[in-house]
Amino acid sequence: MDAYHTPVMVGEVITSLRLRPGTITVDGTVGGGGHAEAILENTAPDGILIGIDADSDALSAAEKRLARFGERIILVKGNFADMERILSEKKIGMVDGILLDLGVSSHQLDTADRGFSFSQDAPLDMRMDQTRAASAADLVNTLPWQELARIIRDYGEERMAGRIARAIAKERTHSPIRTTTDLAGVVVRAFPPEAERQRIHPATRTFQALRIAVNDELANLRKALTDGMERLKPGGRFSVISFHSLEDRIVKNAFRNGEKGCTCPPDLPVCACGGKPNLRVVTRKPVNPGDAEISGNPRARSAKLRTAEKI
Repeated sequence: MDAYHTPVMVGEVITSLRLRPGTITVDGTVGGGGHAEAILENTAPDGILIGIDADSDALSAAEKRLARFGERIILVKGNFADMERILSEKKIGMVDGILLDLGVSSHQLDTADRGFSFSQDAPLDMRMDQTRAASAADLVNTLPWQELARIIRDYGEERMAGRIARAIAKERTHSPIRTTTDLAGVVVRAFPPEAERQRIHPATRTFQALRIAVNDELANLRKALTDGMERLKPGGRFSVISFHSLEDRIVKNAFRNGEKGCTCPPDLPVCACGGKPNLRVVTRKPVNPGDAEISGNPRARSAKLRTAEKI
């Protein structure tokens, strides 16, 4: 049943959310339904789960996997940034738990025509929601090189961003960059020869950066964290699995700020913002997968789980 996507740290997620029968949980990235299935099993007989995903393929897979739970599962096509609107439309008030499993599913990576990976030649797409207007090819072929450099530097943490962006701009004057192989080739040629000794493929960070930009992932994460905290009941828990440092930093800072409450500058002698703590950080350090899980699912290696509790 994990053919669509192998869920990461299922046991750790269940423990982190502190689930019990009758609770209401939001899975903002339901994917193939792996975490959702475990959540529904652990909230039986009457727990409810709202599963959100922007990917229609994911929702189809989740619908099949979770059919046995009947009316206990509510599946919605959308982005987790729209959590507030979705819950309001479903007439659901406060919830007991929220899970976000960030990043790209195994299905998205392994389905060539989705264009997330340079391991197979495919159209340069990268849209999680394929109804979105702009694909990665649109960005690569239309943005000024300076904006491409900013995206690759800020979202990919790529120190060769300027060099790669200029190479892209030069290449597209001859012919559009339409496929994953086209782009990967341009990026590889932009690197000096010694880059061949890198641990990761030279195009990895550029592909990550474009995927984040195409799907507006970081802005959506910030909004989901803010709105989700407001929807949690006292004692409810918010768990997030991230896969790269940009996501993890946003989650860590959001949870810490919620615990601190005050957002005034450190040198201000008296609090002027009036902010009050509304969270307790449960995981001072992120939870990582064990060696056995990584051995069975190498893509889990970079996963980090953080949890906060509403007070």
